[in-house]
Amino acid sequence: MDRRSLLTGALATGFAMTAKAQAQGSLNIKLGVLNDRSGVYADLTGEGSVVAARMAVEDFQAAAKGINVQIVSADHQNKPDIGANVARQWYDNEGVDAILDVPTSSVALGINQITREKNKIFIVSGAGSTELTGAQCSPNTVQWTYDTYALAQGTGGAMVKAGGDTWFFLTADYAFGHALERDTGAVVTKAGGRVLGSVRTPFPGNDFSSFLLQAQASKAKVIGLANAGGDTINAIKQAAEFGITQGGQKLAGLLVTIVDVHALGAQTAQGLVLTETFYWDLNDGTRAWSQRFAAQRRGAMPTMAHAGVYSGTLHYLKAVAATKSRDAAANMAWMKANPTDDPLFGAGSVRQDGRKMCPAYLFEVKKPSESKGPWDYYKLLATLPAEQAFRPLSEGGCPLVRA
Repeated sequence: MDRRSLLTGALATGFAMTAKAQAQGSLNIKLGVLNDRSGVYADLTGEGSVVAARMAVEDFQAAAKGINVQIVSADHQNKPDIGANVARQWYDNEGVDAILDVPTSSVALGINQITREKNKIFIVSGAGSTELTGAQCSPNTVQWTYDTYALAQGTGGAMVKAGGDTWFFLTADYAFGHALERDTGAVVTKAGGRVLGSVRTPFPGNDFSSFLLQAQASKAKVIGLANAGGDTINAIKQAAEFGITQGGQKLAGLLVTIVDVHALGAQTAQGLVLTETFYWDLNDGTRAWSQRFAAQRRGAMPTMAHAGVYSGTLHYLKAVAATKSRDAAANMAWMKANPTDDPLFGAGSVRQDGRKMCPAYLFEVKKPSESKGPWDYYKLLATLPAEQAFRPLSEGGCPLVRA
């Protein structure tokens, strides 16, 4: 072998060793965005949540910090069995370290248990059941964006204060709807109001006419819509067709988001009171980020679920950078020990039960004449501090909470 061949071989070996050292020095993280990409919650979460997760990775400059992040996504179709199968496949065979988003509480509760079994991390943005920080709380799960307690405190409390002291619920027949009816009913009763009745509606549903007629016949001052997404949109549209609000009854959309209002249009949605933890036009930080998001989503502004995916991903990546590890226990310990801080939710914290603490906002949908441009739908009525918006730590029944 001549001198040139030896030199070439040495250089090749050197490059290979350098590449190997670089690979060993970096940390490979895999994130799975699991949500509804084709059904009633596709606009609430869907591809927008993937965009939000990607933006968090870019803004954190993960690659420059030696963290290689891969993002995968899947559609759980709002079915617990499909969601569970995807989660197991991701954890067992595809090396996913954390699952993000997961609207539909029945699916999220299943993923919550699987994540605990596999000792991974679950950052919930789309699901609202308070069981995730209550009896079924897990050391591996954070519920980031909202929950049914906060929705009940905000929208339910405001409606009762405004004189809506008798209620009838249209409740989506699955975990989220049941929890939302329960928590809102408790707020109504505590404030001296009465729940006159409720009816369980199929999930997802298209025809709410018979259920709305039952609510109308109850003579309740408020018809509480304990549903979300396409179900809420359909129920509100059909209520308008029946002239229910013209007859003096009020609709309480207990989970209404910006994409629902956009789908309804300001003419139909005007006057709706709703609770969210994020609004794109809240301040300079939310506006700047939302404009970047909208540029990737054909002008559509982000929902609070999208914002939660971004914020939760960012805090998780901070933990990974600090611990220099994929270890779930170490990263979750860091996430709970250190404050959260980002342009979308501001300063906050993750509680012992996994509840992300942040303010909630009570909004009213503007009249069309009050809107100054596309997606300018909300006016702020009140701000609920985190301690008021979310259930007290001592009342949730989470086994992780020390006496």
